[in-house]
Amino acid sequence: MTTVSDGVPGPAVLGAPLVPTDGGPPDGASTPPAAPPRRRRRRLRLWLPLGVIAGYLVAGVIGPLIARYDPIATSVADRLLPPGSRMSDGGLALLGTDQVGRDLLPQIMQGARISLLVGAATLLLAGTVGAAIGILCGYLGGVVDAIVMRLADIQLAFPSILLAVFVAGVLGSSVTNVVLTLSITTWPIFARVARAQTMATRSRDFANAARTLGAGPWHVVRHCVLPAVASPLLVIATVQLGFVIVAEASLSFLSLGIPAGTPSWGTTIANGRDYLASAWWIATLPGLVLAVFVVCVGVLGDELRDRSDPNLSTR
Repeated sequence: MTTVSDGVPGPAVLGAPLVPTDGGPPDGASTPPAAPPRRRRRRLRLWLPLGVIAGYLVAGVIGPLIARYDPIATSVADRLLPPGSRMSDGGLALLGTDQVGRDLLPQIMQGARISLLVGAATLLLAGTVGAAIGILCGYLGGVVDAIVMRLADIQLAFPSILLAVFVAGVLGSSVTNVVLTLSITTWPIFARVARAQTMATRSRDFANAARTLGAGPWHVVRHCVLPAVASPLLVIATVQLGFVIVAEASLSFLSLGIPAGTPSWGTTIANGRDYLASAWWIATLPGLVLAVFVVCVGVLGDELRDRSDPNLSTR
């Protein structure tokens, strides 16, 4: 029989139960492994922004149906009420009122609907046009690729907000013109990403095999190039959503975007710029709402980019 001396265990005796020396669970009892801190942080970076963005979507879709907003309504008795005040009709101004007595909360929810609509429409239009141009240039190459990409480089070198202000000043103020303006300033980003991914995919083995078997260019693009381009474009669209909404708010702040009768975050902030000393909530609260949304979209875009990059996802 083997003895244990000086706290050092000897060889196991045949038939004797195994007793763990490190205080762990005995054989047969399994404990679920705890998730690493890095994995928990990555889950938090994914689900927390998604939850906040989903809340914005619900507020933008359902909020205006619950709390009606009248852009021409005025109430002198309810002017510049601070957050949490009671209005003359008995309602609660949760976020206060503006300079003409309108409740600020319905304005922000209606502005969320307009801003999200403009952002989604802009990304859809710019993404479709930019992806089509990028795939065409990346697959064909030659003179067409050189000319179009040099034009895209020139536009990217020019400040996008100045170009948006110029185009919006020419087209005028309307929701459609804002979408066109922001699409004109955004399409080169999608085109560059789609072109780079197309050039990397068209020379892969599976694309060469498809051409060897007699597949035409459209078949190769549809079955080989588009699946490879879709994921990077989705990540770019998520990242660009915040920039597009900030650009729309900037144009509305300068009275070059959404018309004055249609509430948006930029218009509401512009309405409160003259009352920062006496009624700070008119401009501050919509600005905070806009900042939180942009930060959440940026964090979500970074996380999706990391998850789509195989070099980063395996670290």
